[in-house]
Amino acid sequence: MEGSLENGRNCKMDFLLTRLDKRCFLMLIIIMQLIVSVTVLFDIPIARQILGFFYFTFLPGFIFLKLLNLNELRHLETLLFSIGFSIAFLMIVGLLINEFGLLFGVSQPLSLILLMIVLNGLILLSGVLVYSRNRSTKIRAGESIRISPFALLFVFLPILSIVGAIYASVYQNNLLLLLLIIGISLVFIVSVLSKNLLSSKFYPFALLMIAIAILFHSSLISTYIVPFGSDVPVEYFLSETTIHNGYWSSTLTFLSGSGSLWSTEYGAMNAMLSITILPVVYSILLKMDLTWIFKLLYPAILAFVPLGLYQIWQKYIGKKYAFISAFLFIAQETFYSEMLGLNRQIIAELFFVILLLVMLNKKIEPFNKMTCFIIFSFALVLSHYALAMIFLFFVSFALLLLIVLKRSSRNITVSMIVLFFVIMFAWYIYTSRSATFDNFLEFGGRVYRQLEDFFNPASRGQDVLRGLGLAESPSIWNSISRIFAYITQVLIVFGFIGLATKRITISIEKEYLIFSLTAMVFLAILILLPGVANTLRMTRFYHILLFFLAPLCVIGALFIVKLLSKHKKELAVSALLLIVLVPYFLFQTEFMFEITGSDSWSIPLSGYRMNALRLYGQYGYTDSYSVYGARWLSENVNIGNSGLYADGSSRNYVLTIYGMVYRGYVNLLSNTTFVTRNGVVYLSTLNIIEGVIPFERFSWNTTELTFIFDDLSLVYTNGGSITYENIS
Repeated sequence: MEGSLENGRNCKMDFLLTRLDKRCFLMLIIIMQLIVSVTVLFDIPIARQILGFFYFTFLPGFIFLKLLNLNELRHLETLLFSIGFSIAFLMIVGLLINEFGLLFGVSQPLSLILLMIVLNGLILLSGVLVYSRNRSTKIRAGESIRISPFALLFVFLPILSIVGAIYASVYQNNLLLLLLIIGISLVFIVSVLSKNLLSSKFYPFALLMIAIAILFHSSLISTYIVPFGSDVPVEYFLSETTIHNGYWSSTLTFLSGSGSLWSTEYGAMNAMLSITILPVVYSILLKMDLTWIFKLLYPAILAFVPLGLYQIWQKYIGKKYAFISAFLFIAQETFYSEMLGLNRQIIAELFFVILLLVMLNKKIEPFNKMTCFIIFSFALVLSHYALAMIFLFFVSFALLLLIVLKRSSRNITVSMIVLFFVIMFAWYIYTSRSATFDNFLEFGGRVYRQLEDFFNPASRGQDVLRGLGLAESPSIWNSISRIFAYITQVLIVFGFIGLATKRITISIEKEYLIFSLTAMVFLAILILLPGVANTLRMTRFYHILLFFLAPLCVIGALFIVKLLSKHKKELAVSALLLIVLVPYFLFQTEFMFEITGSDSWSIPLSGYRMNALRLYGQYGYTDSYSVYGARWLSENVNIGNSGLYADGSSRNYVLTIYGMVYRGYVNLLSNTTFVTRNGVVYLSTLNIIEGVIPFERFSWNTTELTFIFDDLSLVYTNGGSITYENIS
């Protein structure tokens, strides 16, 4: 009895598992494995998805932290590193299972049984190693936190977001989503102004709830994938292909009547395990359709990126200003629109942020720092080629500048950069026929060819022209929106000037200061060099630059207040930032455009009244009619050996995602289209119900092109989607 009581006394842990007796830690791993295995074996709905997601997305990485004995990490860092290591674990182990399985003759290595055996085996083995090495599982002493009633209000934001998105999708009523935007604005204002209602300890929790709410309000607006004009159709296609095959192939080809086809675009994305291995592993383990993997799990992972940035920034500008900076990052429209169509970038951004945490944390021992750097570098390279290249540029430029300034640095070393380059070069050269490397060369060539247009503003593209104020403004509300966007950018410039002139005294790492300088240089390149903005996408790139520029906005407000007053007034700084950022958020979410009835680009708030060409054509929104038509086509027509005709929107979105049709098979409908023998014409909701057929930058009324399919045979219709075939 006494022994049992003693074991009970020793088996203690806090809510973040940062203090835990090693025997209880091993027992906990075994119990969690048994519970998850039961939910998988008996396929218990909801429990399998929820428990499985938290188990595979947190526990493997947490155990690895124990193996490294990373005692230097704080609670939030522990959480972020655990998630990062876990996702890297799933990708890398999934890759090894795939390669060794094929090597030993397993036709479908990415199967449930094999994944469960290997993953659980490695997790258990790691737990045993932690136990046998006789190391304490303590990472950092837990802190007692008194739950604030106001903090609990943040829990209702994701709930309101989910219910509001579903309600808007079903009933075309956006009232709940409008209330959500107002609610986020109000709790943000109160959080900034009142220390009593929200302790700084709850800032990460508040940011997580706000991020999840704003992401889900967009991702759940439809039961189908909404690309937001991004790359998710091809990402989904590659993931679904891997699931269908039961393995991942590094050299993906498409068969046709004339032989095999190769696509550089598909090949470059196929090399990214963040969209080929990771979602497949999640889909198989959790028994979730890929649609919901991309609509629920990936946005949930993206919500942790602002937390990582907050953790970096709070060391330099304090918790309150880091909270405000993170809100600016979340408020920028790209975060909850375009990013939802860039799943490989979602995963890459998480690793990007964690790599910054690794490099800028002086308390991590050299061996552990290099181990973390290698793993997260490999994971970043496997996730997104462009972001890996950007990271390499940032750290290389920082090291070069440090050498020129004769400043030593233990955070960024030559060995780190060489190692990252070797990993990146090796992976991109030897997978997918060097398609990723070819993309880099093509990008450089495109920019070089457009240098002759240096003095032509139009060569920068509409995104940059709007940023420079050189594009026409459709309405007064757009002009006001642009003013608030300009103010945030002006504050960023003032913040940089304040740091550069040392008028603002902030204890900041020299490496991060150089990163901020690099971000400013990048922004200048984006504006000045023709072709760069169009190739990199101004909106996406500015989103990345906010990793470094967002805190400069707060520092800029500090600088301005200091110029106007000899004494730094915290309330004045907070008020200035709220006056700028709250309207900025309301305009970025298109809230102001919706309540004023102006032209709006928000599907969640204004999809019910949006122009059909914008909704279906540019954003790639789809419905059940088009989806079922695409699936019927895929199941009943040998597309590789038949001529397939459709509009550009259908080709790029619904046919790629739900028809699993390679884009190279599709011929675009136009006024010169001639349907070959046995050729098939696919018409979507946009063509049938909305009566429009888009073609590149133009469009026709469907009635203008009826001569194409008047003499064809109707082989499928569901009222919103029609398929014709030339059987003559």
